[in-house]
Amino acid sequence: MPSAQPETSTSVSRPQPGAPGESPGKAPRTFLGEGLASYYGPGLHGRKTASGERFDQNALTAAHRTVRFGTCLRVVNMENGKAVEVRVNDRGPFKDERIIDVSLGAARKLEMVQKGLARVRIYRCKDDGVSSVFSPPLEARPG
Repeated sequence: MPSAQPETSTSVSRPQPGAPGESPGKAPRTFLGEGLASYYGPGLHGRKTASGERFDQNALTAAHRTVRFGTCLRVVNMENGKAVEVRVNDRGPFKDERIIDVSLGAARKLEMVQKGLARVRIYRCKDDGVSSVFSPPLEARPG
């Protein structure tokens, strides 16, 4: 008898060429994940971020749990196709069901301010290495 249970797959799907977040004629961007994004800003403007810089709610920045500070991420709103490139300068979000917090400025570009949340895909801006004053490369130390 055939099984009535649906097949499950554990493979990670990669974006297809021409998918949002990809540039025609260039190597595909690294896909980092998909999930809910929220935004933050008004109550935190001017405070220090986890990277040590002052938070500017109008800048194109974001909070991510694991990506290095200074990394450029392309965030694509799956509901309307709007995209923005942000620089990670903080840690968060602190709600498990969310994948990234973007600044108010980035939320405006994504057209998600009114809703407060948006389903997004996140890509690394470039795959040719990331360097920044906030994220020096890790080097082996003697001893």
